[in-house]
Amino acid sequence: MKQLFNFSRLIINIFWTILFGITLFFAWTSVNLIVGDNYYFGTSTTLITTGLLIGSLVILISLVVFRKERQLFRWIFIKHKLLTALILLLLVFAFQIFFVAFVHPVSGFDSGMLHYAATNPKHVQEASVISYYSVNDNNLPIMLLMRWLVVVTGQTSWMFFDYITLILVDLSAILNILTIAVIQPRLTAAAIYFQAGWLAVFPTIIMPYTDAWVLPLVSLYLLSYFIVKKSHWSIVIKAAAAIIFGISVTLTYFMKPSAIIPVVAIIMIECLNGLQKKPLFNKRTLAYVGLSLILIGGSGIVTYRLTKQQIQGQQYIELQSGRSIPAIHFMAMGVYGEGGYSEKQALKMVVLPTKKQRVAYSKKMLSRRLKSLGPLGYAKFLIKKQGNNTADGTFGWLKEGHFFRDNQRPSEKGLSNKLKNFIYLYGRNIADFRFLAQVWWVFLLTVIALGLGAGSQFKEREIFKLALIGGFLFLLLFEGGRSRYMIQYLPVWLSLGIISWPGCLTNCQRTFAWLTNENFLLDDSK
Repeated sequence: MKQLFNFSRLIINIFWTILFGITLFFAWTSVNLIVGDNYYFGTSTTLITTGLLIGSLVILISLVVFRKERQLFRWIFIKHKLLTALILLLLVFAFQIFFVAFVHPVSGFDSGMLHYAATNPKHVQEASVISYYSVNDNNLPIMLLMRWLVVVTGQTSWMFFDYITLILVDLSAILNILTIAVIQPRLTAAAIYFQAGWLAVFPTIIMPYTDAWVLPLVSLYLLSYFIVKKSHWSIVIKAAAAIIFGISVTLTYFMKPSAIIPVVAIIMIECLNGLQKKPLFNKRTLAYVGLSLILIGGSGIVTYRLTKQQIQGQQYIELQSGRSIPAIHFMAMGVYGEGGYSEKQALKMVVLPTKKQRVAYSKKMLSRRLKSLGPLGYAKFLIKKQGNNTADGTFGWLKEGHFFRDNQRPSEKGLSNKLKNFIYLYGRNIADFRFLAQVWWVFLLTVIALGLGAGSQFKEREIFKLALIGGFLFLLLFEGGRSRYMIQYLPVWLSLGIISWPGCLTNCQRTFAWLTNENFLLDDSK
């Protein structure tokens, strides 16, 4: 059993080293980090980025050189870290509310179709809308949820749905903090810092779609799982957490099926760790596992049946049966171009009348592409695709077709337009946003890279690593090509980064020993 456990760990570490290493390399070499004129995007950073870089350099030098500045820094960010972190998080929340109030554009692609169908019953009678949801029936649950919100509140504006998205994203951040508080309470302040950093450069709050709406569900089932695993907590709390786990996993499946990959990782790590226990089975363990499975399975089954019944029994839109896209279509799209969306193949899924024809077409396209690439070509393609899938810190911002329906070249007049310049395709400050988002992403990835070899929380680290490996492999095999699909795994990324933070600091202090005498670094491990 021990040999099987060690072999499994070896395989996990090999996959992690290769795939995460590719991500880290492409993130560090991203065109988003170009300061000044950017040949790739045809844009240029402004004095905002230059000022931030100069300011950061001045602060860093002053912290290294001047003792009083170091003491002030430690007093604010370490001694009173929890208070400072909460203030920063509240400031970010306030900025998000302010941002949505002034920037709530009409979205295109799938998000636009969700809003269009949910806000007016006449729209779902149109042939194009019926065709879209017949083919993309995976988006039916979120559209029906949005329709329910419209009926309950009477609100149909983009601002309303952007605020709903904002609430769900921030709820995910709060749940992520609670998860860390359960795993390792001493890292709670660090967790708040990390969440504030993420939310400050995350404009997806104005994109109501499954990517953002699934986040609190993923965060909730992770929190529930770790509560169940806490040995010193009462059986009532853990039973409630088990029920919530079953419910949240099931709802996650309906919202975005690929977001349950971390659940598979949890099951695999639990099974592997179970092999190490001696004795392998005892009455107490069997009773505990059995009760947990009954509560999780029972709540999950009930939730699945009720949700499935609501979806199948809906009468809001009349779908055409047998039109849904087969899974192999997404595999076929995933081997062309950058490994992402193919308009040509997507159109074929609409035109071909039978499932048999759609499957045959996708198989032909997949086989043709694999033969043309060959083994070496396919390996090179996968390396590049892994970078496309994971390295962009903006999470594919503006990379979908018809991302916004608004004019993508905002003026300089008015506060709303000044904010839009940071996130619109031809905005004056779009390069500044890309740079800041990429800096945050590189920071998180680097913390993970430097921190995984030290510290505690071995089991938690293995779960998060295996969950991300699963996400990597899924996106390599199916449609990917841009890092938007990484959004659903952000609770895993953030949690892994936070528990890696003490190890990162330890390794940095060992490397830069001349700084450790002043306890310069933010050491949450002490």
